Amino acid sequence: MKAPFIAKVVLSPSVLLIGACVYGYIAFTAWLSFTPSTMMTDLSFAGPQAYVRLMGLNNWQLSVKNLGIFASLYIIGCGALGLGLAVLIDQKIRAEALFRSIFLYPMALSFIVTGTAWKWLMDPSIGLERTMHAIGWQSFAFGWVKDSDLAIYCVVIAAVWQTSGFVMVLFLAGLRGVDAEVVNAARLDGARPWRIYQRVIFPQLGASFISAFVILAHMAIKSYDLVIALTNGGPGRASWLPSLFMYQYTFTRNEMAVGAASAVLMLIAIAIVVVPYILRETRQGGGQHG
Repeated sequence: MKAPFIAKVVLSPSVLLIGACVYGYIAFTAWLSFTPSTMMTDLSFAGPQAYVRLMGLNNWQLSVKNLGIFASLYIIGCGALGLGLAVLIDQKIRAEALFRSIFLYPMALSFIVTGTAWKWLMDPSIGLERTMHAIGWQSFAFGWVKDSDLAIYCVVIAAVWQTSGFVMVLFLAGLRGVDAEVVNAARLDGARPWRIYQRVIFPQLGASFISAFVILAHMAIKSYDLVIALTNGGPGRASWLPSLFMYQYTFTRNEMAVGAASAVLMLIAIAIVVVPYILRETRQGGGQHG
């Protein structure tokens, strides 16, 4: 009886801090979204007027639209590139550890560093376009980062570059866990390699696909620092995401209730993605334990 009691005593400060500093502030933000708070906090109840105003704002609609573009291309791009790299490395190539490290290295960088580096690379005045002009390719043009219709795709490119190596590791772990006997049996039956991957290997990677989707989806929803470093939400507001909208309306435009409402909606979106995954893993863990 002493050991569990001591464990509870040791863990109780962390539990209390998490309860106060995480869930307490979540509850406070949720309450703020139902108040008339602007520059200063006003804790009087005002109903859902902040949500009504939020839904009517063009900036919020633009942010949600950009999130749809960014999240879909980010998840598909990272998934496809990560899976392709994992399949290539799984062929028992030479210097496998070196290639794994090279592909995974971008994940060690902060999104601020990644955004700054890609901003320099994509800037027509100092980046890739100027380099191509310097070597004689005068017709080359790559000014997406300055184009309001294409700037969001620059964010996608930088995000996929940074995260695809991490997704590769997830899929590579799944590939190394595939039942080798089933694969060998398919080879003996004369199945072509691409058929083996399609019919035998990929169906066994369900857990890896789900894990990759959940991680990428929640990262897409809360993306902020990469956008700030790469485009700063521009040109104009062309590459705004909900996270940037929340910051702007809470701390710059002094509409705290509207910013809190957007934060609550972002939290709900993340919960829709993450909570079913946690419940699924908990049930599976409980079933295996039982």
